[in-house]
Amino acid sequence: MDIVALCDCLHPHVTATTRRQCSRIVWAMLVMTGRVTMLGLSRWAGKGGSYRTVQRFFSQALPWAILFWVFFRQHVYRPNDVYLLVGDEVVATKAGTHTYGLDRFFASLYGKPVSGLAFFALSLVSTEQRRSFPVRVEQVVRSDAEKAASKAKAARRKQTPSLTKGRPGRPKGSKNKAKADVPLTPELLRITGMLGALRQVIAGVVPLTYLMLDGHFGNHNALHMARQHNLHLISKLRYDAALYFPYVGPYAGRGPRRKYGRKVAYTNLPKKYLKETTVEGDIETRLYQAQLLHKEFPQPLNVVLIVKTNLRTQAQARVLLFSSDLTLAYAPLVDYYGLRFQIEFNFRDAKQYWGLEDFMNITPTGVTNAANLSLFMVNVAYCLQADGRQRDPAYSVLDLKADCRAYKYVDETIKMLPEKPEPVLLEQIRNKVACLGRIHASQPSFSFS
Repeated sequence: MDIVALCDCLHPHVTATTRRQCSRIVWAMLVMTGRVTMLGLSRWAGKGGSYRTVQRFFSQALPWAILFWVFFRQHVYRPNDVYLLVGDEVVATKAGTHTYGLDRFFASLYGKPVSGLAFFALSLVSTEQRRSFPVRVEQVVRSDAEKAASKAKAARRKQTPSLTKGRPGRPKGSKNKAKADVPLTPELLRITGMLGALRQVIAGVVPLTYLMLDGHFGNHNALHMARQHNLHLISKLRYDAALYFPYVGPYAGRGPRRKYGRKVAYTNLPKKYLKETTVEGDIETRLYQAQLLHKEFPQPLNVVLIVKTNLRTQAQARVLLFSSDLTLAYAPLVDYYGLRFQIEFNFRDAKQYWGLEDFMNITPTGVTNAANLSLFMVNVAYCLQADGRQRDPAYSVLDLKADCRAYKYVDETIKMLPEKPEPVLLEQIRNKVACLGRIHASQPSFSFS
């Protein structure tokens, strides 16, 4: 596949010079080893990819949201496929003090807050290909008010329980508040802005029904945000969430009608809600589904409870998935939430292969370009892997980079010969060298330029 032709779809939105720079940088990222920095890119880009050229590319403001979308629609989109919208945050560790947006963010990989940059990404997940494709990335820059609120919350947690608990019951003078009207946090305001902009770009092309977020967003505020965009939220509740069955008894004859029935006892669930039981080795898995109530949510929730039991020790673990779509069956709900994890593979590839952890840009424009380029390369690599996966489903990014690097070495060697070998012999040499460093031995049949 021709790298230049791959970037031609960006033509209406960037200049010819920017497209040419992008193609050289993409090629350099495919063939290079070591850290993906501007200096490293210039060393591998070859003719037309000097350090000044790389600097110019990273210093210009690019319409990344449009570039993601046109590339996805041109090379990835399948009209008959069903797509789900996934959102998640990724943290890239950084040192120093001058990088734009540098702050302390919680990184699940380290299990604690670390110094670095955070980016929130929206991705379209294909239910047929079972892959995630990033379509929008924005940096998380916390305001002073957010930082102060975070510090105050951490300080309250360190206080003694007697000081944080307070007196029981409602505070004196408090009034009833409508649960449906909730103010969005600064974090959710950032996400809702991204959702609105993305839906405006893809309107009429990709119909979206579900928004999948991790357990951090398993709350009423996030559900309210999703419903504002006519999306159903699929997320996860705490394993010990206080859920209630709807009350089905008679009316007491006075006062408001009772809404909440008895509290859900996870160790003694009615059998009528059991949907599926499977046993694999010593692990028994039971899936329950019911419409339940939570006092923090104004509407019933479609809850799927996954209970795993060790038959040998009787130890149990449970997961509570939920959706605002009351008609969604348990099987697709579990499957859709499982597909949410595909965006984590995008983050892994962006860090491991495409420089999300390596870039040393410090300006707002440079940071934005570096982060978006690393996730943009996830989609580019998927397109370039398509031919290799037809012959070998296990064809990986490492195989792709080994192939590209081999072609680079062969082409540079051939230039030094007084006469070029015959095309057949040249292709045999390329295929032979391409096997060096590859994990899988199938021969590539595509060409790069």
